[in-house]
Amino acid sequence: MRETGKNGYQSIVKKKLKAKFPECEVHKLDPNDIQGSPDLLVLCPITWATLEVKGSKKSKRQPNQEYYVDKHNGMSFSSIIFPENEKEVFSKLNTHVKHFNKGEGE
Repeated sequence: MRETGKNGYQSIVKKKLKAKFPECEVHKLDPNDIQGSPDLLVLCPITWATLEVKGSKKSKRQPNQEYYVDKHNGMSFSSIIFPENEKEVFSKLNTHVKHFNKGEGE
């Protein structure tokens, strides 16, 4: 059975994150806590990231989502991820995590 839509894709992203970054924890954030807060929190030993998961590039953005992605990206790493940009986002996240693991982060 193929997983489709945002929730199906979010499950796929979580599995890929756990496989690619086994030293990190992946948490689903409560969408009812702060409107627009990203879907996933990735806690790594020295850094963290948030990801807003969309089922496709054309998926509608909710109020405040881009605000929080931009804010979190200024603090650490954050991005909107969808199937069309998944490889790019994973590459950037990998670079970010490696940067901190080498002791180069602040």
